[in-house]
Amino acid sequence: MSIRYKFVDNYSTYFVTFAVINWVDVFTRSEYRKIVVDSFNYCVEKKGLVVHGWVLMTNHVHLLISMKSDNANTLSDIMRDIKKYTAMHLIKNIRENPQESRKEWMMSLFERAGKYNSNNTNYQFWQQDNHPLLIKDDTQYAQTLEYIHNNPVNSGLVDDPLAYPWSSARDYAGVKGPVIVTP
Repeated sequence: MSIRYKFVDNYSTYFVTFAVINWVDVFTRSEYRKIVVDSFNYCVEKKGLVVHGWVLMTNHVHLLISMKSDNANTLSDIMRDIKKYTAMHLIKNIRENPQESRKEWMMSLFERAGKYNSNNTNYQFWQQDNHPLLIKDDTQYAQTLEYIHNNPVNSGLVDDPLAYPWSSARDYAGVKGPVIVTP
């Protein structure tokens, strides 16, 4: 029996993970990372998303999120919008980037995945699921935040979480990072 992951309460805090199809290392270029971060910032500013913690790895994202209490949006809607917006803009940027040496290979993977998913017309960038896990208490919250911040260290990208700029670890340390964190 498979576990059904879903948002059951828009005002609780959730740990969410979503990944590029086939775990393709797309986020090796700053212009691609910026598209994702700009989408987070937009949803914080305009849609009531609260980002407690985050990390953007080379092929996946971890978020610790909730919603402002006076918001009409749902977490499910916001996650759908983030993935839809970023997928569209990332595919466009990959296709049009003259310096992207892996363009044909990535586009063929995205196109093949899109053909096998009835929710897409041409391409699929993100895997379908978000795996939202409800955070039940302060201990789980702290453990999840530590996991998020240590993900680049555990992956061998850096030796210290503060050395990785695509994470909220720097925000928590008082160094302004690229996304609005609203703990």
